[in-house]
Amino acid sequence: MFNSVLVANRGEIACRVIRTLRAMGIRSIAVYSDADRNSRHVSEADEAIRIGPAIASQSYLSIPAVVQAAKDSGAQAVHPGYGFLSENAEFARACKEAGIVFIGPGLEALAVMGDKIRAKEHVAAAGVPTIRGVNSPGMTDLQLAKAAEEIGFPILIKPSAGGGGKGMVPVYKAAELPEALATARRVAKSSFGDDTLLLERLVARPRHIEVQLLADAHGNVIHLGERECSLQRRHQKVIEEAPSVLLSPKTRARIGEAACTVARSVSYLGAGTVEFLVSAESPDEFFFMEMNTRLQVEHPVTEMVTGLDLVEWQLKVAAGEVLTIAQEDLRLEGHAIEARVYAEDPERGFLPSTGRVLKLHEPRGEGIRLDSSLMPNLEIPADYDPMLAKVIAWAPTRELAVSRLGTAISEFTILGLRTNLEYLNLLLEDQDVREGNLDTDLIERKLPGFSFRHPDPELLAAAAAWLSLTEQQSAGAWTSNPGWRFGGVRVPTRRLFEWAQVDAAEGETSTRRSTEVYFDGETCTIDDSVLKIRATAGEIEIDGITRNWQFEREADTLWVGLEGFSIPLTIVSRSESVRRALHELQRGDGPASPELRSPMPGTVVSVPVSDGELVAAGEALVVIEAMKMEHKLVAPIPGIARIRVKVGELVKLDEIVASVETIEPADPSATANGAAKCLSR
Repeated sequence: MFNSVLVANRGEIACRVIRTLRAMGIRSIAVYSDADRNSRHVSEADEAIRIGPAIASQSYLSIPAVVQAAKDSGAQAVHPGYGFLSENAEFARACKEAGIVFIGPGLEALAVMGDKIRAKEHVAAAGVPTIRGVNSPGMTDLQLAKAAEEIGFPILIKPSAGGGGKGMVPVYKAAELPEALATARRVAKSSFGDDTLLLERLVARPRHIEVQLLADAHGNVIHLGERECSLQRRHQKVIEEAPSVLLSPKTRARIGEAACTVARSVSYLGAGTVEFLVSAESPDEFFFMEMNTRLQVEHPVTEMVTGLDLVEWQLKVAAGEVLTIAQEDLRLEGHAIEARVYAEDPERGFLPSTGRVLKLHEPRGEGIRLDSSLMPNLEIPADYDPMLAKVIAWAPTRELAVSRLGTAISEFTILGLRTNLEYLNLLLEDQDVREGNLDTDLIERKLPGFSFRHPDPELLAAAAAWLSLTEQQSAGAWTSNPGWRFGGVRVPTRRLFEWAQVDAAEGETSTRRSTEVYFDGETCTIDDSVLKIRATAGEIEIDGITRNWQFEREADTLWVGLEGFSIPLTIVSRSESVRRALHELQRGDGPASPELRSPMPGTVVSVPVSDGELVAAGEALVVIEAMKMEHKLVAPIPGIARIRVKVGELVKLDEIVASVETIEPADPSATANGAAKCLSR
């Protein structure tokens, strides 16, 4: 066995691998970029080495930098985790040439399974069922269109070199094909450097079933059952579970053996996953999709039902040990289900979120496991994948496992950035999800009907009470007045809270809402609502009901959390409120100047117009990038652009980056010029 292993990854997966290394008494070496200098995986490893700046291509994706770190640290082996270089044949070859063991499969498996067209041809030759389609390299759009007619619509376009659902485009009729092919080629080229496409028959009501494998260097290959990964959004998995309620024991054995056949055909080594598509209408029929030659994000659900540590077995196999588990020895006990926690805002089209973890409470309890990279005061950068943690629940039955997961997510508190926790809870409460009636399109159908929580009188009253309570504490009320109770003294106060709210279509810029709260120490008056408040140092009671509110303040922002939901409220000071009122009086009845606010924390990558320039409605004013996503902010009306940021500047969520001044009718020349420009656009 190795005595030192370098973990060539970051975040929750690096923490997960380090945990097993520690349990096995193996020295762990972390690598980090400048953005991750203070990250959790760095603090948990025995040693940590800087490998470059924040940009992934110069750090985590730099083969020379990672290999050099392994050499410098004296690591005997490298664990690549998943993502980054985990399925990169060039990286595996570089490790081998440096005399370092790559904890993963051999070069043949990486080469064959890294290309979807080659992989499909290979497994079909081995007798594994594949979906009808065309997968010849170098086909033109005209040839693909002709092949599509032969296959029959609907079809699915897939990049040959792709993964993670990127570039996959469903096409339901021939008229849609030219534009779909152009889109798929463009995404494939930009994401993978290869615009080769393949076509497949689109399976009705598809379910995504994958089989976990273990294989050693002595010819032993076993499968560890299947995982159901059908709950996806835009081909990205959200919730996974094991085993699948769809498969019968007979089908489970057949699909498991098919996966083992795939592994044997490429002399597979280590832990890997073979992914299949199964029609919900014909659950005994399955088709090969692809093989992931690495550990999967969702591997914990398999560990929970088998009792095995897959990372431990990866290390043992890479060190040349023999599998001591026979297929007939495998037993699947109970049910496990996992939810991925992301730094993203579901209400804003799942735009990525960044920020600092101001408050953190992670769930614990019977049957609950947490794989996390979170810790208090951690800065979440905009440079990498937004996954923060995974919550996994195990129970003797699926019903209880789903219930435990929902409870755990409700208890998960992350204040300081937006997350998808509330969205996960809404998903787990869906009747079809609870009954196991799943398919890969379910989330897209259900999402428009989800009702996300917004600040209501109860939430605003709790915020006002907490602020007053903390202000009293900071003034020394608790120590200077023995026996003093929060509701015992009536001190009328007025609070003005403001927040962003998305009411329009997915991804559009949010509007700002504001509400005044009048609080006298015992009651809150909000619009037409009057709520009775009782607050102590430990809890807040509203109209006789006590809830587990969570609060954290940073400057003029108050974060409020409850049962997975969290939102930042802007505390508008009295002076700011007066300033706004005076501004309104000075403006009179004229139209307001629309403000453009950043829909996500990120970096300004482009400012196409100059401050003071006349712009047309719909013209791009500022472009912001975060976590590999770009968002254009456009002028909502014609007018004069007022730009508040410059290229390269970091902006916060909801920060005002620009506004558009309406053109005053009193200035005929400006009006004429603005109108002319707008017409010319």
